Amino acid sequence: MKIQTIELPEVNFSDEGLIRHLHLGTPWIQGSMRTDAPLALVHEYIQRMMAWVLFVEPDSVPKRQAMQLGLGAGSLTKYCHKVLKMKTTAIEINPQVVMACRGWFKLPTDNARIRVILADAAQEIQRPQWQGNVDALQVDLYDDDAAAPVLDSAAFYAGCRSLLTPDGCMAVNLFGRSSSFQSSVDKIAVAFGTDAIWSFKPTREGNTVVLAQRRMLRPKRQQLLARAAAIESRWGLPASKWVRVLKPISE
Repeated sequence: MKIQTIELPEVNFSDEGLIRHLHLGTPWIQGSMRTDAPLALVHEYIQRMMAWVLFVEPDSVPKRQAMQLGLGAGSLTKYCHKVLKMKTTAIEINPQVVMACRGWFKLPTDNARIRVILADAAQEIQRPQWQGNVDALQVDLYDDDAAAPVLDSAAFYAGCRSLLTPDGCMAVNLFGRSSSFQSSVDKIAVAFGTDAIWSFKPTREGNTVVLAQRRMLRPKRQQLLARAAAIESRWGLPASKWVRVLKPISE
C-alpha cells in the first residue's frame, strides 16, 4: 500500500535589525521576534490574538489552558506560557518549524506546563482529551504562500468550538490574498452562532482577527474597560485600544 506523504516547505529566518522573521521558504513572514525582548508580541495582529482575556477575570488567567493551532514563530505559545503562566499546548505539522522555534526563536522545550505536538491540527482537535478543556484557542494556520487559511471550513470551526470550555474563546487570524473575510465569518457563524462572534478591523498589514465565544457573553462596556485597565497594568497589552475597536459582528 502506498502511503501518501505531505511535502512540507523548508523553514528559514531573516534578521531585520533587532527583529527576526520566520519564513517557510518564501518572503512571506510567518512570525517574528525581537531578539532583545523574545517574549514581546511584535505584530499588532498577534497582540489582538490575545484579546480573549477581555472576556475572563484577569486573576483566573494563570489557571486556564491555552492552545495554538499553528506554531508560527512561537510568539503566542511563549507568551501564554511565560508571561500569562498558563498551561499551553501548540499543534504544528512541520517538524522544521518546531526545530526553528527552539533554535532561533527561544521556544522552551516541553515540560509539565508547555508542550508542542507534531500533528495535523484537523486531526488532533478531534482527540477526546481536548474536548471541552481549552480556554483560549488561537488559530493561525497558513502555508508557505500565505494565500488563505489552510483550514477554513464550518466543520473545522465546529471542531474548534468543541475544544472550548463554557467560557472559552477562539481567536483566529483571517489573512490572505485569495481569502474572503465574509466567507470565513459565515463558516465560523455556522459553528458558533452570529451573536458569539466579535471582530477587529484589519491591521495595516491586512490581518483581521476574529474572536468566537463558546457561548455568547456580552460584557458591559464598563466591565470591559475595567478589565482592560487591569490587563494593561498586569501584562502591558494594549487592551483599552481593543475595547474601542473590537465589535460584535451582529451590531
